[in-house]
Amino acid sequence: MSVFDRDTDDLARGARAVIALPQLGSDGGGRDTDARLEEAAGLAEAIGVVVAEKLAFKVRAPKPGTLFGSGQVQAIADAAEQAEAELIIVDAAVTPIQQKNLEGATKAKVIDRTGLILEIFGERAATAEGRLQVELAHLDYQAGRLVRSWTHLERQRGGFGFLGGPGETQIEADRRMIRDRMAKIRKDLDQVTRTRALHRARRQKAPWPVIALVGYTNAGKSTLFNRLTRADVMAENLLFATLDPTMREVAMPGIEKAILSDTVGFISDLPTQLVAAFRATLEEVVSADLIIHVRDISHPDTEAQRVDVERVLEEIGAAGEGSAPLIEAWNKIDALAEEEAERVRAEAARKEDVVTLSALSGEGVDALVRCAADRLREGTHVHSVTLPVSAGNAIAWLHANGEVLKQRAEGLETELEVRISDAAWARFRAQHRALL
Repeated sequence: MSVFDRDTDDLARGARAVIALPQLGSDGGGRDTDARLEEAAGLAEAIGVVVAEKLAFKVRAPKPGTLFGSGQVQAIADAAEQAEAELIIVDAAVTPIQQKNLEGATKAKVIDRTGLILEIFGERAATAEGRLQVELAHLDYQAGRLVRSWTHLERQRGGFGFLGGPGETQIEADRRMIRDRMAKIRKDLDQVTRTRALHRARRQKAPWPVIALVGYTNAGKSTLFNRLTRADVMAENLLFATLDPTMREVAMPGIEKAILSDTVGFISDLPTQLVAAFRATLEEVVSADLIIHVRDISHPDTEAQRVDVERVLEEIGAAGEGSAPLIEAWNKIDALAEEEAERVRAEAARKEDVVTLSALSGEGVDALVRCAADRLREGTHVHSVTLPVSAGNAIAWLHANGEVLKQRAEGLETELEVRISDAAWARFRAQHRALL
C-alpha cells in the first residue's frame, strides 16, 4: 500500500522517509554535503514527510540497475528498516528500472528528486494556470515511466499522486490518454501565453517598468516583495513557498510607478519538465525591464546557488546580450556573524550592482530601491521647461514621472529642470502640448 493511499490529509504528517544522496564522481559543483542533505530534507518536509535519516554515499560509477553499489543499497535498506521508513528519497534523477530495483531491495517506496519537486508543485499551485503547468510537467515525467495507472488525474487532492497509485494497468491506453491530455493542456497554456503577451503589451504602452524578482528557492524573494509592496504574499521558511506569480505596484524615486513581479524559486537540478511547463510564467522574467537576483548570502552554498539561477536565466533567454540589467540583492545579511557580515558588505561595495540587505529587518532595502531606480532611469535625459504657475497638474506629472532637479518660480511662470526618460518626455509633450 502506498504511503499516499491513506487519507491524504494525513500524508504525514505521516510518512517516514530516509534520504539517500549519491555523490556522483565529479558531481556536486563544490556543494556542501550537509547543505545538500538539508535541502533534500526541506523538500521532503515541504509536503509533510518526516525525515528519519539522511545518508550520503560516494558513487564513483553509477550502477545501471540500482544507481548505488550493492553495499550502499543494503545500507539504505537497513536504515529504512531501522527507522521504520515507508519512503526512500533519492536526491538525484533515478531511471524507472533503478526505481523498481531499489523498491524491491529496500521494501519501501522510492521517489527521486524530480518526482519530489513535482509533488511539491502539485500541492502548492493555487491558480488554474499553475495547476495546468504542474500537471503538464508531471505527465511529461510520468510518460516515460508508466509504472502505475493514471487514476491520479481524477483525485481531488493537493498533489498529483506521484508517490502512489494502484499499479501498472492498461499502459497503452494510459499513453494515449497522456498524449491527449498533454495536447489539451499545451493548447490551454498557449492561450495563457497569448493573454500574458497582451497584458505585457499594454504595460509597455503605459509605460511602467517591470522588475522581476528571481532567486534560489527560500532566498527571501517573497519577504522582500512584501516589504517593497506592503503585500501579504506567502513568505515562510519553506522551499517553494511561492509558485504562482504575483505582481504589484511599487514606489520608485523619480518613476511614476513600477510593477514588481515575484516568481517561482529556482533550485539545483530543477526538472526540465518544470522549466518547460512554467515557461509562460517565466516569460515575465524575460520581458522585465530589470531583474533583481535575490541571494541568501548566509547559505553555505550561496555561490553554487547563484550559478544554478544564472543557468536557468540563460535557459529561458533572460541572460546575456540584449537581456535586462541585473542587480544582485545579497539577502539575509543579518543571519551572519558581525565580522562575516562586515566582510560581505565590504565585498559587495567593491562590486557593481550589488546591495546587501535584510528583507526581514529592512536593512539595506532603501539602498536596493535607489539602485533599482538608478538602473531604470538609465537612458534618461535632462530637459528644461517653463510652465505657467497655474499648470499644477503638469508640474505634478513631471514630479511623478521624472526627477525634478531644479524648480524656480518667476512671476507667473515656473522653470523646471527635470531628468526623465525619452518615452515619458514624449508622453508629457503629447499630453501638455498646449502649455509648451
